[in-house]
Amino acid sequence: MSSDHAQSAERSATLTSAGARPSSAETPFLELLARGASADAYEQPVLLARAEGRPAELIAGLEHAKSLALHVRSEQEGRRRREAELSALFETAHDLAGLRDLDAVLRAIVQRARSLLGTDVAYLSLNDPTRGDTCMRVTEGSVAARFQQLRLGMGEGLGGLVAQTARPYVTDDYFKDDRFQHTPTIDAGVRDEGLVAILGVPLMLGHRVIGVLFAADRRARVFERGQIALLGSFAALAAAAIDTANLLTETRSALAGLERANEIIQDRSRVIERASDIHDRLAELVLRGGGVQDVAAAVSQVLDGVVEFTETDASPTKALEASRTEGHAVRHRDDWIAAVAAGGELLGALVLRGHPGLDPVDQRTLERAAMVTSLLLLARRSAAEAEQRVRGELLDDLLDARDRDPRLLRDRASRLHADLDATHVVLAARLDGPAGDADQEAAARRRLWSAASHLAGTRHGLAAARDGGTVLLLPLDSGDTPTDLARRTAAHLGAAVHEAVTVGASGPVEKPAAAPDAVVNAYQEGLRCLDALRLLGRCGDGAAAEDFGFLGLLLAGDRDIGGFVERTIGPVMRYDERRGTDLLRTLDAYFACGMSPARTKDDLHVHVNTVAQRLERVGGLLGEDWQAPARALEIQLALRLRRLLVSPRR
Repeated sequence: MSSDHAQSAERSATLTSAGARPSSAETPFLELLARGASADAYEQPVLLARAEGRPAELIAGLEHAKSLALHVRSEQEGRRRREAELSALFETAHDLAGLRDLDAVLRAIVQRARSLLGTDVAYLSLNDPTRGDTCMRVTEGSVAARFQQLRLGMGEGLGGLVAQTARPYVTDDYFKDDRFQHTPTIDAGVRDEGLVAILGVPLMLGHRVIGVLFAADRRARVFERGQIALLGSFAALAAAAIDTANLLTETRSALAGLERANEIIQDRSRVIERASDIHDRLAELVLRGGGVQDVAAAVSQVLDGVVEFTETDASPTKALEASRTEGHAVRHRDDWIAAVAAGGELLGALVLRGHPGLDPVDQRTLERAAMVTSLLLLARRSAAEAEQRVRGELLDDLLDARDRDPRLLRDRASRLHADLDATHVVLAARLDGPAGDADQEAAARRRLWSAASHLAGTRHGLAAARDGGTVLLLPLDSGDTPTDLARRTAAHLGAAVHEAVTVGASGPVEKPAAAPDAVVNAYQEGLRCLDALRLLGRCGDGAAAEDFGFLGLLLAGDRDIGGFVERTIGPVMRYDERRGTDLLRTLDAYFACGMSPARTKDDLHVHVNTVAQRLERVGGLLGEDWQAPARALEIQLALRLRRLLVSPRR
């Protein structure tokens, strides 16, 4: 302010404070100030006085008053502008403080910057530490896509210079300014947007530049120092808001990470508790002598599904082999299969039915159960093999050491839950499958002995390997016969070893411990029955001595039974086969009725003439001497042998 203006202002203030009225030269300008008139309106009083020819002294006073009034008006506008800027900064700080999303913060920054400076465009770029440049992040008022996607290297373009030097830069005409490095890419983007005047200020966090805030016009414009300072102040608020948003994002990310870590900890805790639970259950099962099915039931409860133990031949071969090779449970369709193996030997599998989705914890639970199952099977096998040896040794002593004390034999049997004072049957069993090499036959005999030992254990009997086969001493239940027991044993052992097993049984033996000779004789009797069955072609069947009578003695050794039957009654058999007659049945009835035609016709329920006609036909086929004592005995023997040869298997 000049000294004249200061003196005039001081004089006006003195007059006003003293209650003096303003002069006639000052009054019109005070009125203009009061109503906020434009700067052009202040020329009107001076022009009017000159037009009216007023004195020079009055016109000079008006000029002086006009100068004072314009100065006061300028001061008032400056104060209002600063008040507006401060208010805008306050509102901006308040608005930014309420924002939490970084993208929302950036959009608010460029919108407020454009509004505060009244520019055509405002935009913001953020530094990329990874790539070492600064990239356009948000624009307001922009219309060019290439401009919105610009990336500026450090020192390139006005923004790159601001980001590099951390100082504000302003250009009145971008393309005529050579203070910064022009590049074809940046210049093309600025040209597409049509920008001319650009102001850029750094976004600072401490001494670090994080980006640049721009305000730009599409016409030449001089940005005043106050506008540069205003945008700089706003940039400081914006940088703080960006930092707050970043910190909030990092905090949220950290909290999310902590929540996830907590979830993982809780999940692992549940996994540990669940694993501990299944471990305790399986350990309890093993300690109290539980079996394979108990393990399957326990795992079924834990996995909330159906778990079964299956033999190797009942499981999918490829899936089972994959599980054994990999040592893990594998999925097969909607099931999971865990191999039960020990020392390379496949013992079976645990199968989780209808459970396609299985998490790693449940998978490990199934695998652990399979391992426990293999241990139980091995323990059971070891115990069974030990018991089998003990049972075999006891039966060997009964057959070979006849001078053993019966009381000691009974004590040994009682420890095996066998009662040698009960009635027993001796059974001789042999394989009748296809011949193989020596190793295969030895393995088959071992399987037969193992199956016989298992059967003896479940029936409270004894079993031993002997004479290329197996001998069993089994108790005879009330109401049962040796024949029934022989046939059941043949069927059971055959199913166990998957081959035909023929079994010959003795008659009942009372109190084997007290009658060792009876046991030996019974075994020889069982062997004769076994040989008779094999001679008759009834391999895989079972029979007792009572089924053969005195024929058992005739069948011992190597006899051509089929040839004898053919030579003796072959013509009658073929006649019946060709014509569908009952001559063989008539012969059986005739000899059974004491060779009496009258009783024979009653047995067959036919007329006596029919019997006579049939017997006459038999004589024609066998010869006239067929009823002679010697021929009649051979024919009766052949008829009985034929019945044995074609006896139905039970």
